[in-house]
Amino acid sequence: MSDGMDFAARIAEDKAIRTNLDRIGKKILIMSGKGGVGKTTVTINLANALVDSGKRVGILDTDLHGPNVAKMLGCEDGILFSENEGKTFYPVEARPNLLVMSLAFAIKDPDSPIVWRGPMKTGAIRQFLAQAEWGTLDYLLIDSPPGTGDEQLTVVQTIRELTGTIIVTTPQEVALLDARRSVAFSRTMGVAILGLIENMSGLFCPHCKEEIPVFGTGGGERLASELGVPFLGRIPLEVPLMEAEDSGRSHLENAPESRSALALKMIALKIDQGTAVSSIIKE
Repeated sequence: MSDGMDFAARIAEDKAIRTNLDRIGKKILIMSGKGGVGKTTVTINLANALVDSGKRVGILDTDLHGPNVAKMLGCEDGILFSENEGKTFYPVEARPNLLVMSLAFAIKDPDSPIVWRGPMKTGAIRQFLAQAEWGTLDYLLIDSPPGTGDEQLTVVQTIRELTGTIIVTTPQEVALLDARRSVAFSRTMGVAILGLIENMSGLFCPHCKEEIPVFGTGGGERLASELGVPFLGRIPLEVPLMEAEDSGRSHLENAPESRSALALKMIALKIDQGTAVSSIIKE
């Protein structure tokens, strides 16, 4: 890893990072102040929606302690091919035009914990950015762990031309409290906030068709309005969405007319158009 490297090596790594990033269009950091709000679920489904619309997309998994992107995309058995004596790595192709770079591909035992301090995590993320051969991408979506720690700080400080952040929350108050910190982090670091997404926004019963506000509903939209950030949309809880991510299949292909799939497609469209939407698809 790049931790502890000398000045000349750091300069060379910075140059490699710049070269790689110059071939990537929009670079978006997806954050959540709290764990368990479905941030990775949102990331992979937005990536799939963008690919379905004709974009070439990469996902960089910086959740080093719990890299779940590969599992949820069904490519956890992928192999990182390398060349130039291990100095260049080729991300795994989860599907045509969707590339993934994750520490999960380098871990032989998925039950082994990653016991790293901050400098090691910073070095790993910089190495991903410097040595991954993405080619030309329309989007690089950067999935991050909960909070505002080393991983997020490394991404923001390394990718100076970061397009912005997307913040994922649930409607419940404890998640909204932590989402505020993600908004404050983005503003403190001078990064544009592309919008806030309210995930798990009500459970729609497939039998009675009624909405059950398991975690509440509308809290994310109210918070976005209060803080003056764009509200990108609400994604409801649905069984097919959970089943798709556990099986590594595309939810947008398996249940394209479901409420959650339609909401995700609309959010992806608005992100691509650079605008925000404040309502979920209705029947």
